[in-house]
Amino acid sequence: MARPLLIALGCLSLVLGAIGAVLPILPTTPFVILAAYFFSKSSDRLHQWLRNNKLFGPLLRDWEDHGVIRTRAKVMATGTIVAVFAFPIVVVAERLSYGLWLRVGLVGIALGVLAFIWSRPGR
Repeated sequence: MARPLLIALGCLSLVLGAIGAVLPILPTTPFVILAAYFFSKSSDRLHQWLRNNKLFGPLLRDWEDHGVIRTRAKVMATGTIVAVFAFPIVVVAERLSYGLWLRVGLVGIALGVLAFIWSRPGR
């Protein structure tokens, strides 16, 4: 991928992560990790800035250096995933002819993501 595109994707991911730091419906950690990935492939300066950022740096360093997702972040992510997936599972899928398959798929995705999150060390 072209460097400007990777930087733009990193900036977009970081903005989404920052919004997630304020709004409980949007997760912070995955977007910050994604931003770090894009920055690591496109701009060492931006990547180091993000690693040293007062707000996002600790969680990013935990992930990059040790593969750790802090317990607080796991709890927040679990709450967010349950909240975000509950609406389509309970309300939307009921109105669709293929609702059962949608429910099964969404529950499977949610459980897979949660299994990954909770399989990571907490500290």
